[in-house]
Amino acid sequence: MSDEALILERLAKIEEKLDRIAGLEERLESFARPLDSLVDLGKDMSLLMSPSARLLTEELAEVETGFQLEDILGTVKRLLLSFRHLTWALEQLENLIDWWNDMEPMLKVAVPHFIDKLDELEQKGIFRINRAMIGMYAKIAENYSPEDIEAMGDGFVRMHGIIRKLSEPATIDLLEQLMNLPAQMNLAECKPTGPLGMAFRLMNKDGRNGLGVAVEMTKALGKIKQMNGAPQVEKEGEPQESS
Repeated sequence: MSDEALILERLAKIEEKLDRIAGLEERLESFARPLDSLVDLGKDMSLLMSPSARLLTEELAEVETGFQLEDILGTVKRLLLSFRHLTWALEQLENLIDWWNDMEPMLKVAVPHFIDKLDELEQKGIFRINRAMIGMYAKIAENYSPEDIEAMGDGFVRMHGIIRKLSEPATIDLLEQLMNLPAQMNLAECKPTGPLGMAFRLMNKDGRNGLGVAVEMTKALGKIKQMNGAPQVEKEGEPQESS
């Protein structure tokens, strides 16, 4: 082999080695980039480390009097002993979530309906009446003593009994008929009437009926005296009415 061939072969080997070295340099550069980033991060962290460490030391110094390592151990112990309660609480929370999922559709329907009812009561003045009644009770409490209010309460109870009696059909019919009497009477035609005139007027059927009604009302009024506890006195020779 000639010298030129040997030189060319050595040059080819040298170029091959240089290509390998170039490939290694590219690989090293690809690894070096993250390392450079880490180095930069380390430099930044080193700048922040000193203030952070000083701040952490100051904060730990503030809580040093109220915090000890034994507190952590006690907390961990209590946590381990309370796992059963935590499990029960989580189960109840799941039940509460299930209940809410069941109630939510009904609440979406019930709440607007409830709001509509409240608005209807407000439009009817129910709440204004309640406020007025509360104001009335406040005024009563300011002007009367508890004893007076108790006595008035007894009177109100008796008045309700009277109102209950007035609600009976017979009483209502009688009151309606009495209210119709002014429309049936002509006071302009009324004339003075003596005993003879009364006897003449009682010849009329309506007059006799009216006298009968007056007698029945008089008998009923006479029973008021007995209801008040006064004894009924009958004079000698006075005829007794047969029932």
